[in-house]
Amino acid sequence: PAPLTDEEYHAVADEYLEQVLTKFEELQETREDVDVEYSAGVMKIGFLKSGEYVINKQPPNKQIWLSSPVSGPKRFDYVTLSEGQNDKQDTATGAWVYLRDGTMLDEVLESETGISL
Repeated sequence: PAPLTDEEYHAVADEYLEQVLTKFEELQETREDVDVEYSAGVMKIGFLKSGEYVINKQPPNKQIWLSSPVSGPKRFDYVTLSEGQNDKQDTATGAWVYLRDGTMLDEVLESETGISL
């Protein structure tokens, strides 16, 4: 996992969750079988056929947790993928990764829901 300060963790986690929320709200507008709620740092995405996904921040562990009706619970850590150009901190890129098998949260959501982030 990337060594994040509390402030950095909240910044990258909040930005990621906003992206996820936007994508699923767009899907909700076009499909009647999708319901999205986001309150107090907990996002619930319900699919009529497959069940409910819960995505939330875990600040003490600096993780994002996913509870999936398809693959079960997973805890994702933020991992730096590239340091950025000329060692500029603000150009670094990273991803939320399940350390047990290296799966990225983006990949899990795309394979299970069809939403590409």
